[in-house]
Amino acid sequence: MDTPLNTIAVVGLGTMGTGIAEVLARAGREVIGIDISDAAARQAVTVLEASTARAVERERITEEERRNTLARFRTFSDLHAAADADLVIEVVPESYEAKQQVFRALDAIVRPGAILATGTNALSVTRLAADSEHPERVLGLHFFNPAPAMKLVEVVSSVLTSPIAVEAVTTLARELGKEPVAVGDRPGFVADGLLFGYLNQAAAMYEAKYASREDIDAAMKLGCGLPMGPLALLDLIGIDTARTVLEAMYTESRDRLHAPSPILKQLSEAGLTGRKTGRGFYSYAAPGTSVLVPDALTPQPAAEGAAGREIRSVGVAGSGTMASGIAEVFAKAGYEVVLAARSPEKAETAKARIAKSLARSVDKGRMTAEAREATLGRITPAGSLDAFAEVDLAVEAVAEDLDIKQELFATLDKVCKEGAVLATTTSSLPVVACARATSRPQDVIGMHFFNPAPAMKLVEVVRTVLTSDEVHATVREVTLKIKKHPVDCGDRAGFIVNALLFPYLNNAIKMVEEHYATLDDIDAAMKLGGGYPMGPFELLDVVGLDVSLAIEKVLHREFRDPGLAPAPLLEHLVAAGCLGRKTGRGFREYARR
Repeated sequence: MDTPLNTIAVVGLGTMGTGIAEVLARAGREVIGIDISDAAARQAVTVLEASTARAVERERITEEERRNTLARFRTFSDLHAAADADLVIEVVPESYEAKQQVFRALDAIVRPGAILATGTNALSVTRLAADSEHPERVLGLHFFNPAPAMKLVEVVSSVLTSPIAVEAVTTLARELGKEPVAVGDRPGFVADGLLFGYLNQAAAMYEAKYASREDIDAAMKLGCGLPMGPLALLDLIGIDTARTVLEAMYTESRDRLHAPSPILKQLSEAGLTGRKTGRGFYSYAAPGTSVLVPDALTPQPAAEGAAGREIRSVGVAGSGTMASGIAEVFAKAGYEVVLAARSPEKAETAKARIAKSLARSVDKGRMTAEAREATLGRITPAGSLDAFAEVDLAVEAVAEDLDIKQELFATLDKVCKEGAVLATTTSSLPVVACARATSRPQDVIGMHFFNPAPAMKLVEVVRTVLTSDEVHATVREVTLKIKKHPVDCGDRAGFIVNALLFPYLNNAIKMVEEHYATLDDIDAAMKLGGGYPMGPFELLDVVGLDVSLAIEKVLHREFRDPGLAPAPLLEHLVAAGCLGRKTGRGFREYARR
């Protein structure tokens, strides 16, 4: 194992194996590609030829470098071609039987000092190692798809793995321009361990007909800044692969959040496994393509006559950051806005905050000074809800406390004119409880904006069992007019985004509690391996640990699932007053401003 890893065999030339082979060959390694399918081997060569040609066109490599890269990649159909390899990376299908067959054969072929790595993202590396004649040289080397683009590599050790082998592949990963993260052997490791629970919950949400596939995916992209929605990602990964990963995770954890959603089994057994077959949660133009085509579930354009009530003026109740942001959004869209706070002074302060925000937009060239003045001129500050007497839409954005909100809605019921739409921006409380505080529950709906409201495109439109169709149509129409993207969901805890986001964050905390991985490694894994804009601990500290704990408690109380119980570490930090950036300390410490 002291030999540099210069000659590397890749066993299995599917999408992942081909990607890994390309990374190695472009980094100057001699690559032996092995696959029992001649078609797969030919396709791997074609892919490498095409990608290197694109690199030459973009002037990232020279034509000579391209020829040298292609010359370093040779393909074979027999495992004996790996005899002289310093490292063998196995990337065959996720099956113990298939992988064990490869490892047993390699024991008799490779030299004693060679390292054997499995590319599994779900199966036990320890089990594969224990079945080998030399378990000390077996480890996991988990690349992410597409391997040439994704920076993360999880280096997975079993209790049997030699530290020398770990050091050798870690060094290799760095030389390939990757970011290696050292993890122990458990199904899913770090990135997939967190990712697949989230994907599973999204599948269950869709299966329960809580929201459409398009709305679930749009909500997570626009609300969390993710590169893909969860159902589209399942189609890319392969629904059968996701089911295998989840089965392995559930076998170890017995956490219901990891028990594969029945729809994953139904689609897998029907052969509808995603992009590779041309159909999964979505339908595609052809197997292997990303081009979506309409199917029976594709939303149809809104029917004529579905328009709601006319909205000319809007009242926004509250004086905090969210209320100010929402008032700014409506005023920029041309609506007359009444911004009501508990006192005239607070209302004026809120308007001043909007003025500063608009000034920044002018400075950045996003709007003109004239547009800024016109927008501010449409906002009327008020020290009482009595100013809402003539508004067509009243939007509540006060503290996330049900008693406070119910009292406010009771006041709106008395103040607002007949036919006015009453909306709450709650992120976790039952909308129907606000509606029942009025004599007109059919006019009450949820409009969950995301912070910062001027920048975030998503609005969750939450209708209760009492909300009228007309009010629902009105709010969807208004949401589009203010240039936001509406997604429909029912009145249950967390709606779409928080119901999927916070269990993922909670599971990340549990990983730290169990000393499985560090904060930094988990954050790096999700940013580099999952394409997340922030790692879970960065995000928790931004959101606020107290806010996060409150949402976790609401989710646990609503769904009664033990896996949703808040992680004790989160509760301890909140009890200690470590709430994140706003207090200078949460999961990390921050410099005081």
